[in-house]
Amino acid sequence: MNQWQIGDVKITRVIEMEIAGGSRFILPDATREACLPIDWLAPHFMDEAGNLIMSIHALIVDTGERRIVVDTCIGNDKERNIPNWSHLQTTFLDDIAAAGYPRESIDTVLCTHLHVDHVGWNTMLVDGEWRPTFPNARYLVAEREWAYWDAHEDEATYGPVLADSVRPVVATGLMDFVACDHVLCEEVRLQPTPGHTPGHVSVEIASGGEQALITGDCIHHPCQMTRTDWCSSADTDQVQGRATREGLLERYAGGDTLIIGTHFATPTAGHVKRLDSGGYWLDVGT
Repeated sequence: MNQWQIGDVKITRVIEMEIAGGSRFILPDATREACLPIDWLAPHFMDEAGNLIMSIHALIVDTGERRIVVDTCIGNDKERNIPNWSHLQTTFLDDIAAAGYPRESIDTVLCTHLHVDHVGWNTMLVDGEWRPTFPNARYLVAEREWAYWDAHEDEATYGPVLADSVRPVVATGLMDFVACDHVLCEEVRLQPTPGHTPGHVSVEIASGGEQALITGDCIHHPCQMTRTDWCSSADTDQVQGRATREGLLERYAGGDTLIIGTHFATPTAGHVKRLDSGGYWLDVGT
């Protein structure tokens, strides 16, 4: 678990899984040989053999008045086409409760996009039915994101993701479809970051003169800061995704905004800096 304080806002990371060597299927250019020369990635984001380390986690944004879960990981009991993600039995719900956020206390669930590893704990299996995990929350998804996946549902890649993790929430009336620049509250708003998916969003947090950005998957792994040309195999539009990534990095490079990666391994957050050789790196301060 990591925590960060942005003014009066507390952000807590709750990990579902963190692994090394599991990134090639999503970043095919990131071979060990290609990654090893990017020496700043070690030891936090790459092991000594050149295997990238990635995390799947949720981020809880606590403003004092709002408790917002950003992305809900893979989830338990879900049938998935990736064996290591199928029928998980993790302690995720116990872990968020131990962090001070039992599921009943969450008032908002925000999905940066609707990929399999960002929606799983939207629902949980109860008496053979998929029911909303966070019964007192409104679930927010960009309207453009929902419109795309509602028309392009594909269970062949990952499994019945919408059927078990999204549509049951829609059916209960707990889902709100919002603009890609929606303002959740004074401290939290969305930033459109399309390309990985059509309605992908990142999350801006601002309080007390301090700022943070939760990336979502517009940057899957910190290696894409130095190699902005490395695109995810899951991008719906790689050209747009690269342009979004490069624009975001240029905008935040050298600034004080804390960048919190949705898949960045521990310590997960840092500040974007420019490399003399071109590209960028993430300064985690250690």
